[in-house]
Amino acid sequence: MSTPPVSALGSPKAASSSLITDKMRLIADSVETVIVGKRSVVEMALIAFICGGHVLIEDIPGVGKTMLAKSIARALGCVFKRVQFTPDLLPSDITGSSIFNQQTTQFEFREGPIFANIVLADEINRATPKTQSALLECMEERQVTVDGITYVLPQPFFVVATENNVEAHGTHPLPEAQMDRFLMRLSMGYPDRAEEARILANHTNKSPIDEIKPLVSREELLDLQSEVRGIYVEPTLREYIVDISAATRVHRHVLLGASPRGSLAVLHAAQACAAVSGRTYILPDDIKKVASAVLCHRMILRPEMRLRQESAEAVILEILDDVRVPV
Repeated sequence: MSTPPVSALGSPKAASSSLITDKMRLIADSVETVIVGKRSVVEMALIAFICGGHVLIEDIPGVGKTMLAKSIARALGCVFKRVQFTPDLLPSDITGSSIFNQQTTQFEFREGPIFANIVLADEINRATPKTQSALLECMEERQVTVDGITYVLPQPFFVVATENNVEAHGTHPLPEAQMDRFLMRLSMGYPDRAEEARILANHTNKSPIDEIKPLVSREELLDLQSEVRGIYVEPTLREYIVDISAATRVHRHVLLGASPRGSLAVLHAAQACAAVSGRTYILPDDIKKVASAVLCHRMILRPEMRLRQESAEAVILEILDDVRVPV
């Protein structure tokens, strides 16, 4: 792998990358006062945010999925809205609808909760597929179309969806097309004994989320997202990403591999990972760090592999070991 150009190593971009690192560290430190012991999950969620993606958090109840979204929203100083997905939720309950005003004798559009910077779609798999599909245009194109009129969503725009992976009663699995709209799928997991004791101590008198203060402005967030796309990518690393995605399509355990959209997601997530690490160029380690979170939910394993409880994560790790790393 060739050396990044001089402009990528010693320029105003380097200072910007250092600023991103400092900001993200402050935000992660603040969120971690609430989400104890889950630094890697917090950092991955922030990486998804600054590269303009969305996150699906899949885990058991009570491990802090909702609290993570609320904490990030507070630290970023963003407008936050929560939608509790239920079987009777309608698409218009999310996007908004046109209501007839008797005084003006005209229809007026009333915005739904999707018009926010950070939207929490809580227990997204409890809603019907029709309601789930209301998020597709919002997540991909950052806009809502109601009665033939298109409304642009506020920027930045970040969807955090949660779902329980242990309770199937009354749920509707997310279709592959919708899963593909999420940049990452994350899992919180149980805290260890010391971390759980610290959680109890933090919540004895008051909730630590009340202590989180906004650390960046809206303009700074938009600047951070713009800077990330300027991170330098060596051509051989683009080929490395393509090789990883191609390997998922021919792996013996995989029925459906990652699409080109998955390759783009790895690229953008790796750029954000490099920026958070204080670099103006990506390394193979950035790609490896984000590959599992970005690609696993875009793959469908063969039925016999699911019966053997083989995981997509294990497949990605095997592929990362097999695919040649640019040197």
